[in-house]
Amino acid sequence: MPKIEDPFPGSTMFNLRGKQSVRATFKISQKAIDAIGMVAVHMGIKQKSLFDHIIEDLEALDTLAQTIQIRKFKQIERKQKTYVLSRKTIDALEAISETYGMPRDALVEYSVQKLESIISSEKLKHEERKILQKEMTDYFDHGRLLYRKAVSILGEDDPFCRRIEKALLACRKTEEDIHDFLEKSKILEGF
Repeated sequence: MPKIEDPFPGSTMFNLRGKQSVRATFKISQKAIDAIGMVAVHMGIKQKSLFDHIIEDLEALDTLAQTIQIRKFKQIERKQKTYVLSRKTIDALEAISETYGMPRDALVEYSVQKLESIISSEKLKHEERKILQKEMTDYFDHGRLLYRKAVSILGEDDPFCRRIEKALLACRKTEEDIHDFLEKSKILEGF
């Protein structure tokens, strides 16, 4: 009988099971909910991937679990929120939760706090981006002045002027893209 080649070499049922998506509901603070949404949107990644990143590391989760003070956690005002997570992430939460007799909600709440350093860093970058956007706009305005000068000297149909116009159209598109990006990033300002 001929040997059948494995179409997914290196895959095992366990590995594939870990990639499954499952829904999980947590009671966490509004701040944590906002942080998850903001980082996912701002960085252009799925919330599932974000959860995988902040929770899947069992060693880090274990270390974190040892520092959580349940009394303080119970004082936090929380809301119920459902997320899609990988089976592997859920399994990690379950394992640490059982080991320490701690609610999964607490593990998620304090794991999300890791995002605060990312948010703080992005907030600083956002302010720098706004300054750079102003410099870029001034630079492009100078190009528009140059174009008007070239048109007055050479005429609008001159090949030189048409090339400058083409470059200015690209600049306008870039300005719009950057403006849209900074508008989406305004959420950082209030965090």
